[in-house]
Amino acid sequence: MSNHISMMKFLNQILCLSLVLSMSMATLSFAQTCSNYKFSSNNVFDSCNDLPFLDSFLHYTYDSSTGSLHIAYRHTKLTSGKWVAWAVNPTSTGMVGAQAIVAYPQSDGTVRVYTSPIRSYQTSLQEGELSFNVSGLSATYENNEMVVLATLRLSQDLGNGGTINTVWQDGSMSGNSVLPHPTSGNNVRTMSTLNLVSGVSSAAGGAGGSSKLRKRNIHGILNGVSWGIMMPIGAIIARYLRVAKSADPAWFYIHVFCQASAYVIGVAGWATGLKLGGDSPGIQYSTHRAIGIALFSLATVQVFAMFLRPKPEHKHRLYWNIYHHTIGYTVIILAVVNVFKGLDILSPKKQWKNAYIGIIVALAIVAALLEAFTWYVVIKRRKHEESSKTAQRGASNGARSQYA
Repeated sequence: MSNHISMMKFLNQILCLSLVLSMSMATLSFAQTCSNYKFSSNNVFDSCNDLPFLDSFLHYTYDSSTGSLHIAYRHTKLTSGKWVAWAVNPTSTGMVGAQAIVAYPQSDGTVRVYTSPIRSYQTSLQEGELSFNVSGLSATYENNEMVVLATLRLSQDLGNGGTINTVWQDGSMSGNSVLPHPTSGNNVRTMSTLNLVSGVSSAAGGAGGSSKLRKRNIHGILNGVSWGIMMPIGAIIARYLRVAKSADPAWFYIHVFCQASAYVIGVAGWATGLKLGGDSPGIQYSTHRAIGIALFSLATVQVFAMFLRPKPEHKHRLYWNIYHHTIGYTVIILAVVNVFKGLDILSPKKQWKNAYIGIIVALAIVAALLEAFTWYVVIKRRKHEESSKTAQRGASNGARSQYA
């Protein structure tokens, strides 16, 4: 029994560690590198910002009296066959409604640059006029760096204290056709607000990151901890703690508490996923979504099946056990697979994926050790019981022969 108590303490430490690792997730700040940059065209700008994703930088000069914004958007480490875009969204944060400037290198060595209003998530970045005037539009591509120059005539009264919503992006080309940009990783984080007067820039939705990104992180944390960690721990408790007779029925209540808590937290995570899907009609993760729905459905059936659980001596209890174990292990396998699917979508820093892999490996090692220990205890117990029965039969036979 003491071995099982020690193992349970170890499992609790793993769970606490996973919670700490998940809740402390934050993005790293980037060192300023735009201030020392010199343009080959001798352009000079009053301010610049290092954009936090996609190796991009924005240089600008703003004249509040005329509403004129002279910009240079730089995208470095850009391989051939890629397009870039930078946009101002006058109506909201995000992609839809953004007034974009698009550029890409052509096969003849020239660069095509044009304006494109974005009206939906399914945009193909077709050329069109923006909601404000754009002049001096040009672009160069040298040494894997795209530089886009333009002058935007914005409203003299911007509102919001001179703050604008900006979006930047990149994607692949097929010949001279623009392909959709990736819908995971840093490509879904490229939104910010910029105060043209103070020069302060922050991720759209505040310094803590965009509202949608926060929801994605919350969704990942809830589901990773509940389906991906608590569910396996609950299964380990049920399978291995019950071997200790003194743990009965405590193991059952601990198992139910762990799985019920995981289900409640998992449903909250599942609901945030549905909300994210509803808020992003143009972004689909079909496999991740399908597995998530299957997980919720199977887990819900499992919960309600507890109300139909026969007593141990009932003739149908064997069939209920087979069903319960099959559904339970299926849920765990699907959960772990879907957590990795979610990590691929979120594309966090590598250490977070490594941390989850470490937790799963640790749980697998614990399960393997407990499996061996359980078989040892069971076999030893059976031998003891057989020895006791043999001794009892011998004593009984001796008693009968004595009175014969």
